[in-house]
Amino acid sequence: MERPINKYIAVSYKLYTVEADGKHLVEEATEEHPFQFISGFGVTLDAFERQVADLEKGAEFDFELGKDEAYGDYEEAHVLDLDRSLFCINGHFDHERIYKDAVVPLQNADGNRFLGRVLDIGDDKVKIDLNHPLAGQTLNFKGRVVENREATNEELQAMANRLSGEGCGCGGCGGGCCGDGDCDDDCGSHGHHHDHKGGCCGGGHCHG
Repeated sequence: MERPINKYIAVSYKLYTVEADGKHLVEEATEEHPFQFISGFGVTLDAFERQVADLEKGAEFDFELGKDEAYGDYEEAHVLDLDRSLFCINGHFDHERIYKDAVVPLQNADGNRFLGRVLDIGDDKVKIDLNHPLAGQTLNFKGRVVENREATNEELQAMANRLSGEGCGCGGCGGGCCGDGDCDDDCGSHGHHHDHKGGCCGGGHCHG
């Protein structure tokens, strides 16, 4: 049985949320800076990949994804109050990176990595929203296929390395803020351990 072909796909698009009062533009990838990914690696939404994987270069698309195909329901249980001490470096709260509405990469005790948005900073707690920003939304993608071809062995290896974390040091994946700090004073004894999943390539557009 032949393995499925992993395709290198690049698309330009405009992403809209579909709401009661109409559609609202939330993101755009241009032809000069398209969203790029390799199929079969799970770095983008499965439903998004299915829609564009078999389109030829130059083909246009216009489709909607319901919340169940996109980022699911908004869950209040995914809003957490975390100890302020978790966001300390060398005994001091990291005001440079942790502020209201900041999107910060986090890692749990099992090593799973994810992004959270800072909702509020209190004296003892930091309220973090782990829901995807587009959770609960119906999405409309309108765009064009810039490239669609079989991925090269070099591109496949680079993607495999990226997903395994190789070549993704502290400064290479969005922030340079991984590693444990020596925390004391009002910050307690926990290290500051942020990192980025590193699973997207091109343009900063992640649908995964």
